[in-house]
Amino acid sequence: MLYDDLVRALTDPDFALDVRAADLSGLSDEEVGGLLATAYRARRGATDAMRAVRVAVHQAVRDREPRYTPDACRRMFEAVVACSEDPDDVVILRPVVDALTHCTGPWPDLSRPARALTDFLVGKGAATDPYSLLMVASLGGGEALRTAADLLRRDGGAIVMDGIDVVIGLTPAERTVLVQLDGLNTYDPPPNAPDLWRRVAGIPAFVAFARRALEAAADRADALQRGEIPYRADKAFTPREVDMLGQAARVALLRDEPWLPDLLGRLLPGIAVAPTSAKTVPSQALLYELVRAARDFPTPELVTAIRTARSVTRHAGIPRQLDKLLKQVEPALAGRTEVALRLSREGFDDDGVLRREAGGEYTAVVTVTETAHLTWEKDGRPLKSVPAPVRRDHAGLVKELRDLVKRVDIQLGTLARALEGGFTVDAVHPYGWWRAELAGHPLARSVVRRLIWEIEVAPGRWRAVLPSTEDLPDAPDDASVRLWHPIRSDADTVRAWRDRLVDGQLRQPFKQAFREIYRLTPAEETRVHSLRFAAHLVYYRRMFALFRARGWTSRLLGPWDAGDGDAALRTLGAGEWRAAFSHTYVDWADGDGVASTDRVRFERRMAGAWGEAPLAEVPPLVFSEAMRDVDLFVGVTSIAADPDWTEHGPARAYWERAAFAELSESAEARRDALARILPRLKIADRCTLDGRFLVVRGDLRTYRIHLGSANILMEPDNSYLCIVPSRGKAAGKVFLPFEDDRLTVILSKALLLAADTEITDPSILTQLGKGSAD
Repeated sequence: MLYDDLVRALTDPDFALDVRAADLSGLSDEEVGGLLATAYRARRGATDAMRAVRVAVHQAVRDREPRYTPDACRRMFEAVVACSEDPDDVVILRPVVDALTHCTGPWPDLSRPARALTDFLVGKGAATDPYSLLMVASLGGGEALRTAADLLRRDGGAIVMDGIDVVIGLTPAERTVLVQLDGLNTYDPPPNAPDLWRRVAGIPAFVAFARRALEAAADRADALQRGEIPYRADKAFTPREVDMLGQAARVALLRDEPWLPDLLGRLLPGIAVAPTSAKTVPSQALLYELVRAARDFPTPELVTAIRTARSVTRHAGIPRQLDKLLKQVEPALAGRTEVALRLSREGFDDDGVLRREAGGEYTAVVTVTETAHLTWEKDGRPLKSVPAPVRRDHAGLVKELRDLVKRVDIQLGTLARALEGGFTVDAVHPYGWWRAELAGHPLARSVVRRLIWEIEVAPGRWRAVLPSTEDLPDAPDDASVRLWHPIRSDADTVRAWRDRLVDGQLRQPFKQAFREIYRLTPAEETRVHSLRFAAHLVYYRRMFALFRARGWTSRLLGPWDAGDGDAALRTLGAGEWRAAFSHTYVDWADGDGVASTDRVRFERRMAGAWGEAPLAEVPPLVFSEAMRDVDLFVGVTSIAADPDWTEHGPARAYWERAAFAELSESAEARRDALARILPRLKIADRCTLDGRFLVVRGDLRTYRIHLGSANILMEPDNSYLCIVPSRGKAAGKVFLPFEDDRLTVILSKALLLAADTEITDPSILTQLGKGSAD
């Protein structure tokens, strides 16, 4: 029998087994657990042949979940105890904890090995896995548990002391849940982490502790700010308190506790700014851990608290780090539709207006359109600025209202990003709730009414509406509502919506009607990866910054060991799908790294792990939204879009090929927008769209502006014209239905070249053959 042969090969140096010819896939989970216990013991004095079997066993069960009989559980404990007797061996508790948590029967009597392990670890002062240590110590009896608890309490802080007392009082089954937190990486959590947190949130004693711990942390932050506790930078909480508070926050956020928003509104600003004039903070570690908790279980109130903390801190590096983390937090809101779209009314009336009297003579008026605006009135007449008497006598009110405007804008931005992130989730809402809490909300409606929504007016029949321009249809309160996405519509419908937006001069909170869509090509339908955006040369640092901005994670590459390649990752579809975009570092040019792009592949969450999936199985919305990001990365950072590129060799050949290449989906959307914008411009009679170019007729030459790269060719000889425009110049003059830097650049170049006789820039005139300006 294979199992018996493997056990003998692990224990008998004279027994020969060709493990390479053995098929270990047929072993049961219990046999795997028994083999692992034997293999762990075989670490001491193993021959080369025994070590080869050990390696084969570990490789064969890497993706399995071993189970342990009571006997195998006992043998695992004895094997780990044996390690403690060897000064050259390493003792870790993870193997015995795994054996306990996956034991198939009643736990055996483990008091002796448990006491031996506890005494060894306490003697070493080892407390890296606190819950595991307490679990093992509890099996060794009261004295072992007390010594372990004393070790953990040592220099842990008051919050840790409370937490240890809670763990001691838990049942063995509850402890088996908590021990799994010891091995959890909160920086890069595994896909099954939410399931674990749900089990932790089901332990009543730990839920009660979570509230006490967070309240104690907020009270300590308040006391620091009042000067009641001596201030030391980054010393407000011990490392173990930070860990426990992060756990407490995740439990409370997962449960969406009603007391949490106000508490975090106190805590985050309190730990983000020193109570003195120093540019340090009470606890960077806790601040970042709470933001990582928000990434796992976000709420709109916590996002607002994080942004408030960002605005008050004086620490130079914290805003940049918070911005990076927030790029992961806000898209994650889309996966929690039950809380993501929740906004307070902040005292605004049903029309989105808030009025506050100042001294009886003046009135502050805060209105919400696309953003919040603060104005002042005297006797009903609008004033141009804050009245001097108000500034003098009501400075507190002025500050309060200005803070309110900032807070409302933050909330509206968070709402827009959460709604956009809901595309990959295909979020659906009850019509009655949506009508009252979103479309009818005094603040939310400024975002919601500029978006196109679909309402299921009859089973399977959806009606699309734009609330800012039409009445809502009659439908039951339990009817479904979702955001309209162009991938679900035909081309004529998409064109009609785009015409309505441009005709009505309506700018959407994010690109919806003009949103690019990406469908599988016939070649991709049988593959597990897409090469659609491969073999581009990009400015690496710029692309890396875009990864962060769009919620993708990736290692920083460069000319150092292991810095040659990586895959940027983004989780989509409520955590069920993950996109991976491979790229390789290739060169350093002008102080800016250059990278080469490669394949895009998708992974599905299966049995708590990520597994590669064929492209044909990826939901169309997930595929389209992921590829839209990759198109953005390539289009914005490609060296082909650099008008000053002068390098030679393969990079120059790529530049010449890509600078005027066929249009991508994002460039096609840009072309579609231009087709609607151009007739409204004063230069309309000088502009035409010709394939991938905007053709502009000047008085000196005719110019062809590429709609992808914004590079320019001049007729009749197709000579290249290099113009580095003043960005944003055209944006203030021309209505754009969505924000697009490249579209702004193209329009600014078109406006400049249509009046080429008025150009005074010497570098441009030289290229036009006109010499220097007179």
